[in-house]
Amino acid sequence: MEKKLQELKTRLLEVNDLNSATAVLQWDQSTYMPPGGAAARGRQMATLGRLAHEKFTDPAIGKLLDELRPYEESLPYDSDDASLIRVTRRAYEKATKVPPTLLAEVYAHSAAAYQTWAKARPENDFAAVQPYLEKGIEYSRRIADCFPGYDHIADPLIDFSDEGMKAETLRRIFTELRRELVPLVQAITAAEPADDSCLHQYFPEDKQLAFGLEIIKDYGYDFNRGRQDKTHHPFMTKFSLGDVRITTRVKENDLSEALFSTLHEAGHALYEQGIRMELDGTPLAGGTSSGVHESQSRLWENLVGRSRPFWQHYYPKLQAVFPNQLGNVSLDTFYRAINKVQRSLIRTDADEVTYNLHVMIRFDLELALLEGKLAVKDLPDAWHARYEEDLGVRAPDDRDGVLQDVHWYGGLVGGAFQGYTLGNIMSALFFEKALEAHPEISDEIGRGEFGTLLRWLQENIYQHGSKFTADELIERVTGGPLTIEPYIRYLRHKFGELYPL
Repeated sequence: MEKKLQELKTRLLEVNDLNSATAVLQWDQSTYMPPGGAAARGRQMATLGRLAHEKFTDPAIGKLLDELRPYEESLPYDSDDASLIRVTRRAYEKATKVPPTLLAEVYAHSAAAYQTWAKARPENDFAAVQPYLEKGIEYSRRIADCFPGYDHIADPLIDFSDEGMKAETLRRIFTELRRELVPLVQAITAAEPADDSCLHQYFPEDKQLAFGLEIIKDYGYDFNRGRQDKTHHPFMTKFSLGDVRITTRVKENDLSEALFSTLHEAGHALYEQGIRMELDGTPLAGGTSSGVHESQSRLWENLVGRSRPFWQHYYPKLQAVFPNQLGNVSLDTFYRAINKVQRSLIRTDADEVTYNLHVMIRFDLELALLEGKLAVKDLPDAWHARYEEDLGVRAPDDRDGVLQDVHWYGGLVGGAFQGYTLGNIMSALFFEKALEAHPEISDEIGRGEFGTLLRWLQENIYQHGSKFTADELIERVTGGPLTIEPYIRYLRHKFGELYPL
């Protein structure tokens, strides 16, 4: 059994290396690659993706998994070896249902669609991406049809990112959450809005980037195993547990853009850097789901990085970096500015209270696209209508409308957005448990100390990688199932102090 397990690990390491090489190419495409490289880059990633898929779906791996089942069943459920075999089997069963040729087509399409979107968004040119989106929906349906027996066509796509979740379950959670959020948004936006003009002055790029890097170093982000670069749409990527990178984008007339995207992506990276090194190169060496991963980016960005204790420590430092811009701006004014609640157009810029409404709009629209109830040519109008209905705003163009997110233009359509809202819900759930275990965390944040919080997260979440499903992890950490109650408590407490509710 030990010999068979070692053979499985050797084969999986080769697959991991190919996927990591693809990730390097994707990172380069999103950061430094000249536009002229797009066609070749799509071909290169398609080749690597096909090879990785072929190696992973080799019948020899299926045979090893079958032969290792008795060994797996003899071990504790949460042991590394049992978890590796179990998680690999689930992934293998999914992967063997998707033809390699189809996967290669998807890789090539994704690269071409991304490059077209990167050019089309600043030019407000939805017509340029429309055929790519139509093709992306076609590919999404073909992938979903590889998994017959689903209740909704989006279910297999959702399962890729958030295993075990279904469209019906998400609709129920979102309905429950919307019922709480809509009156909260109405109550807050009825009050006088916070003055955030202090954030919209001239802030030199180099100083913004340096300040953000100082914070995430304090968080515990290991620069010996990571770096930050600029991109169109911020993301975190990992080539190994020894190389976990983040990206950001900078606006010199908006202090919050680079700062909070840096904190957000660092949250993702802290999760990956916190996985036990013994799991490197295996299917266990990654976050357990999109939602759990997003819970960490939102936790470090919002529950920590937008909290009052945090800025009691860091605001004097920020004033020292930008004395002309912020020297005469009080902490209270700045704190209210970074937590301003308003009906807005851009998801990535949205405040904590309205953010999930942006996600729900996208989730509903992509379900309609997949169901065939909404044609791509009608998507911009449907987008504007939903924004007017749900948030009372309308984008002046498609650049800040249907073109604003890369997700539909850089891969499959469906299964991407729900993780953001699940992450928000989980972030409060996990943070509340951390505070129960260590009430001193709030005071430590007020001193710019994050070791206790990081160690709790590493011990309870990070170290396990993807050994457990999201439901299993939540049960282990909290003793119960996913619930929106801690998240609603957090929002009501924080914004109840900021606004008259």
